[in-house]
This record gives sequence, structure tokens and C-alpha cells, in this order.
Amino acid sequence: LTHYSEEWFHPIFSRWAAAELAKEDWDIIHTWSGVAEEVLQSLQGKQSLHLIMRGSAHIRVQARLLEEERLRTGAKQDRPSSWMIAREEREYVLAHAIITLSTFALDSFLAEGISASKLERLPLGANLKSFRPTSEVVEARCRRIMSGSPLRVLYVGAVSFQKGFYDLASVIRGLQGANVCFRSVGAIVPEIASVLSEVDNLIEFIPKRPQSELPHWYAWADLFVFPTIQDGYAVVLAQANASALPILTTTNCGGPDLLREGETGWILPIRTPDAFIERIRWCDAHREELANMVRGIYSEFKTRDWQDVAADFEAICLSR
Repeated sequence: LTHYSEEWFHPIFSRWAAAELAKEDWDIIHTWSGVAEEVLQSLQGKQSLHLIMRGSAHIRVQARLLEEERLRTGAKQDRPSSWMIAREEREYVLAHAIITLSTFALDSFLAEGISASKLERLPLGANLKSFRPTSEVVEARCRRIMSGSPLRVLYVGAVSFQKGFYDLASVIRGLQGANVCFRSVGAIVPEIASVLSEVDNLIEFIPKRPQSELPHWYAWADLFVFPTIQDGYAVVLAQANASALPILTTTNCGGPDLLREGETGWILPIRTPDAFIERIRWCDAHREELANMVRGIYSEFKTRDWQDVAADFEAICLSR
């Protein structure tokens, strides 16, 4: 949607939802940011619990990070409009509680002056059983790692600057000629055209694939990289973890909540391609440690599915 159409669509949808909700009495109203203002306004004075979920960082933090990325890359970013920022901030005030999806996202609200008493953290889940590889796949990965074959580094998700592709391109260029190969699975966003030509022959791009096919692509890899600038959660990290892949990602997503440093992966600052290069070189030089990490992730992995999310959501509601 364009900024103009969102100014038309979001209020209309929210007014429709408010009218539908008014037909019954509810104990809990759970809404999404951006389409909740009219709903929350209609509920003022009622005894029900009014929640809002924000899928990214605080909207001002998200907008600021993306503006920094525009200045850094020289490419226009699809970032929140002034209209949407003002709208969401009104929603934050109207809601009884704001549900975030990671510690990073929660901390972004604290940094913008939102009281901790108004914030909740609810990490998402996924149907990860389909991403769980067989022991044969895991052992084939370990044999491949130990053989000295080029390390297979995988990225999954939209290929955009918000997801860190400006830095990933630097990583790919910096490792040109190294014992490493790269593959990306996901739709390519037009904004990356300025750097795409520089790495097009150094990484294999696979178009966006259905979720049901992703386990095949995770099975190909030895290492998963996700240098995102801003993500409220990033479900691909959970998928990669379920697939027994060591993960390199940033502080600005659900990675710090999911990973154990040096055991299941590594957390690095945003916009530090040299740190990613150094860690990938370490993995290439320490093949036995990397293979043992793969086996450890596989044997110790604990799934978090939607049943766990539902139980945690219920606990949040009961605590309020």
C-alpha cells in the first residue's frame, strides 16, 4: 500500500472491526498496530482487556533505522510515514498493554519512554516439526564440513536493505576467493539493484519458495546468516535453529532470545560486515568445532510451537 492508500484503508478497516466487535461483549480484545486506533477508541470505558501487538520495533525506532539505511545505501526505503507514526503512537496510548515479539523490540519501546508496566514480550512459534532434519541429513552436513568442502552459507528471506543485504553484499565481496559459497532464498526487492550487480556472480539467488519447500534449502546449508537491521522477531531464525544450523545474526531481532552465544550461533552488532567475515573465516578454520556445534544443536533443540505461544498469551492475559 502507498502512504495515501494506508490513510484511507487503515481507518476504514478499523471502523469496520469496531462495529463488528460492538455486536458482542468480549473479555479480551487483541489488535494489531496500525489498524487498531478506531477499535481502541470504541472500547474506552469498557471493562475488557485491550491489547495491541507490534510486529517490529517501536515505530519511531524502525523509522529511524530505515532512514539511516537510506542515507547509508542511497536507496529509498519503504519506511513508516509520519501519518502512520502518529497513528501508532496514539494506539500505544489507548491500549492497556503492548505485546512485543523480542527483547530487542521491547527495549525499543523502553527507549522511547513507554513504561515497562505496559509492555509484554511474547516470542512467536512455528510449526517447526517440518523443519527438523533427519539424522542422516545432519550427519551428511557434518561430513561435508569435515571434508573441507566450501562452507555453504545460506540466507532466507526478502533480499532487502532492511534485512541487511547491504552488509551481506560486503561480506560476500570480502570472502571472494575464500573456501565459502553463498545461497539466498527469497524475493529480491528492487531497492538492492545498486549492489546486486557487484555480487550477482558470487551468490546463487533462488526465488521465493513455498514454506513447504524451505526444509530442502536449509538441508543444503552448513551455516545460516541473517544480518538484519531491524526485525521484531524473524521466524527464519527459528526455522534455521530447528534445522540444526549454526546462526550468525544481529542484536536487532529475536536472535539474542533464541541463541546461546558460541553454542548455537553468534550475535553481532548491526552494520558490521567485517565481524561477519571474521566469524565465517573462523568457522572455516575450525571445522571440527563447527561440526560439533551442528550435532549439539540437533540433539539439544527444543521446539517452540503455537501451543507454547498460546499458553504464554493466556498467561499474559491472566496476569492483567
